[in-house]
Amino acid sequence: MNIGNLLVAKGLVSAADIDRAISHQRTNGGRLGDSIVALGLLTKEQINQVLADAPQVPTLVESTGIDPVFLLELLIKGMYSENIETASQLAEALKLSSSVVNQLLQAANERKLVETLASSAAGGGSRGEMRLTLTRAGREWAIDALQRGQYFGPAPVPLKDYQDRILRQRVTNEVVTRQRLEEAFEGLVIPERFVSRLGPAVNSGNAILIYGPAGNGKTTIAEIVGNMFQNVIYVPYCVEIDGEIMKVFDPTVHRVVENKPSQQGASSLRRSRIDPRWVACYRPMVITGGELTIEMLDLKYNPVAKFYEAPLHVKAMNGTFLIDDFGRQRAKPEDILNRWIVPLNSRVDYLSLHTGKTVMIPFDEIVMFSTNMHPNDLMDPAFQRRISYKLETVEPPEDLFSKVFDGMAKKHGLVLSDNVYQHVVAGIRENEAPLAYFQPKFIVEQVLASCKFEGTKPEFTRENVDNALANLFIKQSESQMFGVKRS
Repeated sequence: MNIGNLLVAKGLVSAADIDRAISHQRTNGGRLGDSIVALGLLTKEQINQVLADAPQVPTLVESTGIDPVFLLELLIKGMYSENIETASQLAEALKLSSSVVNQLLQAANERKLVETLASSAAGGGSRGEMRLTLTRAGREWAIDALQRGQYFGPAPVPLKDYQDRILRQRVTNEVVTRQRLEEAFEGLVIPERFVSRLGPAVNSGNAILIYGPAGNGKTTIAEIVGNMFQNVIYVPYCVEIDGEIMKVFDPTVHRVVENKPSQQGASSLRRSRIDPRWVACYRPMVITGGELTIEMLDLKYNPVAKFYEAPLHVKAMNGTFLIDDFGRQRAKPEDILNRWIVPLNSRVDYLSLHTGKTVMIPFDEIVMFSTNMHPNDLMDPAFQRRISYKLETVEPPEDLFSKVFDGMAKKHGLVLSDNVYQHVVAGIRENEAPLAYFQPKFIVEQVLASCKFEGTKPEFTRENVDNALANLFIKQSESQMFGVKRS
């Protein structure tokens, strides 16, 4: 991770600032951090603080916190199964410093597990780097290690380090102000009172229940909350638990702080201080809906590869976990709620290995339940007390509905006349349906689709509006209304 990208991700400088610093560095030499300080963009103390907040790279095998034999087996498995031949390739694959890899190779050499072939300028190694291969004893070692577990990849971090890191980067460390919340919801029409209640709920870090009629933005609100956080956190590729591997980093869940191509060649300020076993990410947002089962909240063991995949809520740690359409899961609502009692109450969670061993991890994330069912139909009063914030999305008053409709029309180049607006509202009322925030977007999209089909300019007409209303509501057929039976 280049320090410049990290500083930009944390909002301390802009990308343009870093480009200036890179130009300064190319002219004057030195490290990127020195140029950032020289230009007055940040102080040396500020940069040092950013680096101090990151996991520190271990330079000794003992300081990795992992059993040296475990690491040696990991290295040997990589050489055997991935045909890795150089120390630099091993360092990249294991996400370990070159000094740690060289110490492991020295131990392997002493055990007669590896031998040196010749220097190589290709294959990913640097010019003159020695090529390595396994001895017969090394291959036997690798086969035996693969029988115990087939995982090969970034070296794990100790469970204790992961526990400490979760507590260090709590979601409540980040304060959400009214201004920031309003900026996040810019372009959306939301009642002022709802915003006033949502802000404290987000800052608390406690569970939030959002309920109300369908189509009034519950999921949209939850997604905006989950993606509004700005802090950078560190997620381990995997964690070692009692000799077992639990994979945590998931590229489908975690948004990585990417390295800008323009900064790839920049010499960073002590970039090697950051432990590459951890990935710099933005706070995660995990969304699950009707597919959620109780089993998905437990460790998933692969009996063939013999390692674990962290459950969804662990991948959401230090971020937000949204259970959408709550009450419509295959599992019973009470079963899902019972699974959350201990984490929400005690702020810790317990995971069970297939060996029967149970491990504790701190529980730090905002759990959000979104439902269009009434809370009384989903949970008893005892569990309702465990959800500190319960926010209802209600039918918008007509002045807000009008504002949303007009804004949606203008966004797509349509003119919403008073006659069209009144016709839509009358059509909704005739169907005995409440106004909802989703309806303007639905109608506008339907109208645009009709105009595209007819090859006419985008505009509201009586016909395309009526067609949109017909698609918005399902009416009883005449046969149903008059009790006519069909054969």
